[in-house]
Amino acid sequence: MPARTAKEPTPPARVMSVHAHPDDQEFTVGGTLAKWARAGSEIVTVCLTSGEAGSNESTPADVTREKLVTIRQDEQRRACRALGIQEVVFLDYGDGMLESTLVLRRDVTRLIRRHRPDAVVCGDPTVRFYGNRYLNHPDHRVAAGVALDAVFPSAGTRFIFPELLDEGLAPHKVTRVFVHGAEKPDTFIDVAGTLPLKLAALREHRSQLGDWDPTEMITGWARMQGKPRRLAAAEAFRLMLLE
Repeated sequence: MPARTAKEPTPPARVMSVHAHPDDQEFTVGGTLAKWARAGSEIVTVCLTSGEAGSNESTPADVTREKLVTIRQDEQRRACRALGIQEVVFLDYGDGMLESTLVLRRDVTRLIRRHRPDAVVCGDPTVRFYGNRYLNHPDHRVAAGVALDAVFPSAGTRFIFPELLDEGLAPHKVTRVFVHGAEKPDTFIDVAGTLPLKLAALREHRSQLGDWDPTEMITGWARMQGKPRRLAAAEAFRLMLLE
C-alpha cells in the first residue's frame, strides 16, 4: 500500500463533486463531503442531469418528467443542506441519455475554471460491473469520464476551449481527484462521525427511496469499505495527485 495513502488526507479547501443524477452523491460520497464541510471545505455539487427519468419502482405513475425535474432538484438541494453543502449546479442534460460530448466537457470545464476547486470528486469511468448484481449506469460512466477529461487536460490548458478565456475564465489546475467506486482504492476516509448525516441526506430523495430504509445497506457498504483500514465506517477512493 503506497505510503502516501496510509494517512487520511486533509480536507481540501475547495471541492467540486460531479455526478450524473440527484442522489448519486449521497449514495456514494455523502459521508466524506459532510466531514469536509464540517472541517470548513467550500463544496459545490454538480449534477449533469436532473434525474427526470426517475425510478420505475418509486416514482408515482402520474408524475411527468417535467414535474420530476422540480421534485428531484428540490430533493438534491435539501440533501446538500443536510451535508453542509450550500451550492448546487444542474446542467440539465437528459437523464439516461448522457453522452460524452465536447459540449458537455466544456460545460464542466467552465465550472471548474469558475469555482477553481482544489479537489474534484467523481466516479470511476472504467468500472462497468460491480460484482454480478449491478451494471454501472451508462450515465455514471459518462459523468465520471467527462469530469476527469475536464480536470485534465481541459481546465488547465489555456487554448483548449479558448472561448472560455473570452468569458474571463483563466485556466485552473486541480491538484487532487478523489475517484470513488474504483476496483483498487488506496485512500480511505473515516465517516463514522458523519454516517448519520449521509443517511439523513439520502432520505431527502423521497421520490426515489419511497418507503425503503437505506440504513442497513449504507452501513454495510461503509463497514465493507472500512475493513482494509480496520475502520468501522469508511468511504474508499483512488486518489490522483496532480501537483
